[in-house]
Amino acid sequence: MALDFAATYKVLVLGDSNVGKTCIVHRYCDERYYDTYISTIGIDFKQKLINLDGVPIKLQIWDTAGQERFRTLTTAYYRGAMGILLMYDVTSLESFNNLSYWLRNIQENAAPDVVKVLAGNKCECNPPQRAVDKERGEKIAENFDMPFFEVSCKQNINIEEAFLTLARKIREQREHRGENFDDGDRQKGLQDMIKNGPGSNGLGPFTLGSGGDGGRCSC
Repeated sequence: MALDFAATYKVLVLGDSNVGKTCIVHRYCDERYYDTYISTIGIDFKQKLINLDGVPIKLQIWDTAGQERFRTLTTAYYRGAMGILLMYDVTSLESFNNLSYWLRNIQENAAPDVVKVLAGNKCECNPPQRAVDKERGEKIAENFDMPFFEVSCKQNINIEEAFLTLARKIREQREHRGENFDDGDRQKGLQDMIKNGPGSNGLGPFTLGSGGDGGRCSC
């Protein structure tokens, strides 16, 4: 059966290693939570068809490596990105402080009007484990004009809301620029899906896979 959708939105998930990027992609696309992961090497992506206020949209969600040695590779994938889900871990002050690096990286490499949403993961943590108050996340989001969510991949809190907000803002951006849905979007998306298949990037082994030591949500 042929897949039919109005447009394809390319979304990057960015942030330090271990903040939960792979977790959130699997939770949203597969509706599953995996307690253990090994770190993503390079880039991988998954695709999800969504109903955006009655309009079928394909989200192409790119899961990027947060380790410093892969950051040069990550920057190559900003081209064509319409939206970015920027993540930190509320139990890691370092991951929050490093948002300044990621925001600078976005400014240098992404389109000037790229849509951004900020997500603080692991909000289900016990109060003694929390290193970043919700108000600090709200403040930096306000400063950079980003919607903000505290999310939990483990308990499935605000995951769908974060991605749908990102998709709606991308749609608003396209409409503002006068980019209506067209057959070209649909045909290109179908060709990409046929060529690569869902959950595959078609880029070969040098950018896809896992490495490093096992750990809890080490993504």
